[in-house]
Amino acid sequence: MAFTYIFKRIEKKYMLTQEQYEYILDKIAPHTHPDRFGETVIRNIYFDNTDDELIETSLKKPVYKEKLRLRSYGIPEADSNVFFEIKKKYKGVVYKRRISMTRDTAYRYIETGELPEDLVGNIPVEIDYMIRRYRLFPKAFISYKRLALVGDTDPELRITFDSEITSRYNDVRLESDAPGEQLLPENTHLMEIKIPGAMPLWLAHVLSEKSIYPQSFSKFGTAHIRRKQQFLYNRPQYKKAASF
Repeated sequence: MAFTYIFKRIEKKYMLTQEQYEYILDKIAPHTHPDRFGETVIRNIYFDNTDDELIETSLKKPVYKEKLRLRSYGIPEADSNVFFEIKKKYKGVVYKRRISMTRDTAYRYIETGELPEDLVGNIPVEIDYMIRRYRLFPKAFISYKRLALVGDTDPELRITFDSEITSRYNDVRLESDAPGEQLLPENTHLMEIKIPGAMPLWLAHVLSEKSIYPQSFSKFGTAHIRRKQQFLYNRPQYKKAASF
């Protein structure tokens, strides 16, 4: 059975040192608890076309941008649930629409282009339209360790900490353990605060005490820029599709 999810929220990103990470964890502990995944490894396949249209557009920071990815929590087996996600951002507000299916169902759809008959609702149609409109295919694999917390009194408040962010452009299947490239320095953590509206005062005070300010960072964008730099003088290889 497939499950659909729809989110609308504001997301702020912060790059933390190890000392800042430990400080924030200590300060927010009285107000938060782990979500249903807690500590896990998130694995993603990001989609794009031969012109890298989605990520190149995103890096220009337009008013509206969108991306498509396939996500798993941990290493998925053939019958494990994975999530196809459309993520859109308009004027700073993030809209996420996703649907679950088994890993092998998702792979069959990617390889054949035929939507499974048991997927109902608008989200599968939107995903299919996006793939066909942009001529998308699996482009990059990005994984990271994540600690996810939610607010005790406000379950719509989410705070996540990502580390060991790794990317690769070959063998992008979710279950693959092929090596990749680290995108952040050692002992650096990416914190994301995800809220439906205004930030709680207690959390704003925690950030101000250590002069921690939001900054722009894109996992897929960083991986893409590094890949462009590596293959700057070898355009035919850079244009090659990922192995899937």
